[in-house]
Amino acid sequence: MDKLQELTQKLYNEGLSKGKEEGAAILAQAKEEADSIVKKAQEEAAHIMENARKEAEDYRIKMEGDVKMASTQALQATRAGIENLIVTKAVDAPVKSALSEAAFVKEIISAVASRFSAQESTDIALLLPEKLQKELEPFVQGELAKTLGKGVEASFSKKVEGGFKIGPKDGSYFISLTDESFQQLIGDYLRPATKKILFG
Repeated sequence: MDKLQELTQKLYNEGLSKGKEEGAAILAQAKEEADSIVKKAQEEAAHIMENARKEAEDYRIKMEGDVKMASTQALQATRAGIENLIVTKAVDAPVKSALSEAAFVKEIISAVASRFSAQESTDIALLLPEKLQKELEPFVQGELAKTLGKGVEASFSKKVEGGFKIGPKDGSYFISLTDESFQQLIGDYLRPATKKILFG
């Protein structure tokens, strides 16, 4: 009986010992796997954080660039607006006023038409402001035609506020010397000087 009990105890002890060893091995493996999972999770979290930080930095840089570009464009638009306002005020009224005076328009027509006549063998056509028809029509048909020694045809239009258009009677081309073209010409000349005075 003692032998059976001793054998039973021995088997029990061996089984218990083996179970403890296997349990310890399972726990060690589980701990190792858990440590590996935690380490991997920490690495992934660090990678996600780094990507998020980089994306945030890229977004910040882009936003700063966009804000800077928008500020520069707004400043340039404001400068251009001021420049255009000053040039327009300086040019438009005087040009419109001068090119609405019959005497001044007559002088320019005579100067341009005489040059034009020397280079062209055909008759000349003029497009003039309708509001100056009363003053300019007799001048064109009489004095100008006599001076040039060739046919001069004048038509009058509400679309021409001041100045005139001149060209061969056949309509192959024309030269515009209206108030708009003078304003553009003088404005282009004044713009760089105005910009330098205003903004250095």
